[in-house]
Amino acid sequence: MMSKVLFNEFDEVSAKAWKQKIQADLKGADYNDSLIWRTNEHINVKPFYHRDDFETLPETSHSKATKWKICQTINVENESAANLTARDAIERGAESIIFVLNSEDISVNNLLTNIDLITVNVQLKCKFLSDVFIEQIIDLTSSNHEKSPVLIHTDIIGHLAKTGNWFTSLKDDHNKFEAVIKKTNQLSINLSLYQNAGATIVQQLAYSLGHANEYLNHFSDILNDEEKTSLNVTFNVSIGSNYFFEIAKLRALRRLWSTLAQEYNVNTQCSIIATPSKRNKTIYDYNVNMLRTTTECMSAILGGANAVCNLPYDSLYHNSNEFGDRISRNQLLVLKNESYFDKVNNPADGSYYIESLTDQLSENALELFKDIEANGGFLDQLKTGTIQRKIKESALKEQNDFDAKKVVLLGTNKHPNSADKMKNELEISPFLKIDKRKTIIEPILEKRLAENMEINRLKEEQSTL
Repeated sequence: MMSKVLFNEFDEVSAKAWKQKIQADLKGADYNDSLIWRTNEHINVKPFYHRDDFETLPETSHSKATKWKICQTINVENESAANLTARDAIERGAESIIFVLNSEDISVNNLLTNIDLITVNVQLKCKFLSDVFIEQIIDLTSSNHEKSPVLIHTDIIGHLAKTGNWFTSLKDDHNKFEAVIKKTNQLSINLSLYQNAGATIVQQLAYSLGHANEYLNHFSDILNDEEKTSLNVTFNVSIGSNYFFEIAKLRALRRLWSTLAQEYNVNTQCSIIATPSKRNKTIYDYNVNMLRTTTECMSAILGGANAVCNLPYDSLYHNSNEFGDRISRNQLLVLKNESYFDKVNNPADGSYYIESLTDQLSENALELFKDIEANGGFLDQLKTGTIQRKIKESALKEQNDFDAKKVVLLGTNKHPNSADKMKNELEISPFLKIDKRKTIIEPILEKRLAENMEINRLKEEQSTL
């Protein structure tokens, strides 16, 4: 009661009154030039947001931040070693495991030994396409005629965009993919490629819609009504450093997916697996990577990700190792168990700034998606190179901003430590490698902002020997 009495002493202030006060304090300086931030997403960010900005207040979002899972990704070279790594990770706090399979010469039975598939969310990412292999997984992991609890990620368009080629051919890939979808009733879309290649947030969202729409259009006559309404759709997303925008990105993704899914009468709910971006990570002053990934994981959680897979601080230049994996997992454990990032559902709801960003990102992405569809669709624009060209234009603008220090990476293009040496630390190459092979389309290439600067620093290290 005291708080009500206290606030009753103050008159409500409208957005118009706030702006008039700000303009008076600017003493003649232009409001728009001084205080409006114009982003690469063509969004003008205002210095304050107010209830007056909304004709009606936003609806409650459907994300459940109380249920997000701590996830760890394990690359499988040897199934027994990967199994031991997974069991150790689970014992130390991991709630979800993503196994990345490079070959179908893997014993899934050995891989999943002593892992409780009911309490631990297990997912398999196959870098190959085999409906026979996936059928074996389903036979192994399903029980009592129920669906397999294992989530299987298969994305033939994502593979085409990343490599420039189908697994085998358009026809063969689609035939096998149809069989996979019928067996699993699971659809996986990889958005991470677009973010790591330098696409803007609006482009990432629009391309995700176009990417998904290709599948929905193809499968609309293949799946029956029950399969459509129960379709399990997962988006794999990379999270950048633009904190509030990334929160809004995930919220916009759910909204856009729901809009698209309604048109096909498929399940309007989706799952989001979020991983920190590689684009802003560095090999010099590498401990800063831990700060970057922490805020990116925070954005993912507040934005409503179902699972968060952290990126080890040394993953660019070290082989997978126990220390790096433990630190990345502990970052998530601290966020969940000590920072209470699992105590409130829909934590970003009601923030006028984030709600406004969500609206604008959704609207701009939907407009771009409609333009893509009006000009042949996502797959056609991949084949003509339009998508690749647009991403390269956005990436080049961001790269120029980084080179001009408008985009800052501490320890790399600002306040670098000249005594920091990395030549003898590189177990794996952290740089873009282009395989010289024939492709049917131009592949979308992931490249970090700091690569050119790091290459020059490594050369300087060589010359001082």
